[in-house]
Amino acid sequence: MIDIHQHLIWGVDDGSPDLDTSLSMALEAAAEGVTHIVCSPHASERYPYQVQLIEERYGELRGLLEGQMKLSLACDFHMTAENIYDAAANPLRYSIDGKGYLLIEFADTSIPPHISDAMVMLQSAGYTLVITHPERYSALLGQPEMLAEWMRHGSLVQVTAGSLYGRFGKAAEAFSNELLERNWIHFLASDGHNMTGRPPHLKKGYDYVVQKAGAEAARRLCETNPRAAVNGDPWPAQPEPVGLWERIPLKFRARRFYGATERDDDANCGDEASSVRKTGLFKRLFGR
Repeated sequence: MIDIHQHLIWGVDDGSPDLDTSLSMALEAAAEGVTHIVCSPHASERYPYQVQLIEERYGELRGLLEGQMKLSLACDFHMTAENIYDAAANPLRYSIDGKGYLLIEFADTSIPPHISDAMVMLQSAGYTLVITHPERYSALLGQPEMLAEWMRHGSLVQVTAGSLYGRFGKAAEAFSNELLERNWIHFLASDGHNMTGRPPHLKKGYDYVVQKAGAEAARRLCETNPRAAVNGDPWPAQPEPVGLWERIPLKFRARRFYGATERDDDANCGDEASSVRKTGLFKRLFGR
């Protein structure tokens, strides 16, 4: 397996706190059958991407784990105005090994509807966007049609393995399982942060997918697709995403878990709600 999202580099964000933990995480992953980890430290306002420090510690890890684990370098790219403009001005800088696949994340509680304009901007600069753990954003759970629209415009989806079997709550479990059922997941990853609360476990998720969707699906999400991302290869053929192009609404409804909200009502409006979003507020949201 290839884990494309793990906070393995120590002391640069809320991931591994020290070198010993990083080594333990890598060896734990190896024991589960992972052969390649993408180190993905945060690039956000809270955890700025410290290029020199990250590259130094990444190099040290590569040396210590040589022969035991392959490593790649990327980041967990937070969609802030500063990051977006820097990434657009320096094509492929933040992507996996500089080969084009970019892991992007959003604020949990608020995703501006016109973030789509910024995503198009990054795609135009040559990035293939990988939306990390959409099932864990409360803002997105209330308006899941946003995810469908991003996918229709070429974005890929990475779900955290533990979400499928309830580690991140019932809402994340329900949403991620519907995405799995519809072939709307492209990558499964551990999003490992440490050895206790957020361990780098991918095998349980792999086995879960085998049980629910078959061995071919598990290999696709944990081997074939991640290999394309780390190699910077053209995107391999995928099974048809059920209901995506037909615009069949997701069965998931946030109100089942959080109660009825305005965001949930908007989610139930489907395309009518999404059409309101296309008035181009990117400059107002992210302009300088």
